[in-house]
Amino acid sequence: MNILQKIQGKYLAEFAENIPFDEFLLNVLLTALLAGILRWYYIRYGHSISNRRRFGNNFLPLALGTLLIIMIVKSSIALSLGLVGALSIVRFRAAIKDPEELTFLFIAIGLGLAGGANEPVLALLSFILIAGLLYLQRGLGQKKGLTQRSGAVYVNIHTDQTDLKEVAAILTGIFPYVELKRMDTLDPGMDLSFLCQGESIDQLATAKEKLLALSAGTRLSIVDQPDLMV
Repeated sequence: MNILQKIQGKYLAEFAENIPFDEFLLNVLLTALLAGILRWYYIRYGHSISNRRRFGNNFLPLALGTLLIIMIVKSSIALSLGLVGALSIVRFRAAIKDPEELTFLFIAIGLGLAGGANEPVLALLSFILIAGLLYLQRGLGQKKGLTQRSGAVYVNIHTDQTDLKEVAAILTGIFPYVELKRMDTLDPGMDLSFLCQGESIDQLATAKEKLLALSAGTRLSIVDQPDLMV
């Protein structure tokens, strides 16, 4: 008996006995589809100031990785206990900048858990319900005064200056709407993110000149957010 026959006789037979191939394929494809829809929803309707397209690319491998782990350990108590021991010594240090990012990561993990537990109907219905509620929440937020602000931009400032009021005064003197969204202290300086409403390119040019004049170590990034709700 050659090695291919051994693989076919032992491993494939064990796989088919524990997890029918058609169910396995259905769970993988459905999980991948739902993770793709989740990524599209996050990119289209998310409010995180990070690169949502790049962050959303993590949803598919995260969901499929979770599915694989659950499928492996669900039929063996020994493997599940070993997984707990292995994960106890693994430390994840991914920087989560916004609670919204963590929320969508949990949804992706939930999709993988449902797929790995061979619950495709539960995964589909739960995802439809969750997405529907999120969209409804977004609609209610608009009715309560969260309106789309035309010309919304994120102004990200990395500077070695430490006077927050001076930076804020420059922006409030130029833009009609300014809101501080994030501040990180550096050694020395600050990393700031402001949400502003820019009405013309002249305002952006003026802000650039005044902010860069703060110091030689000041860096500026302006990101357009046309669909942002504020």
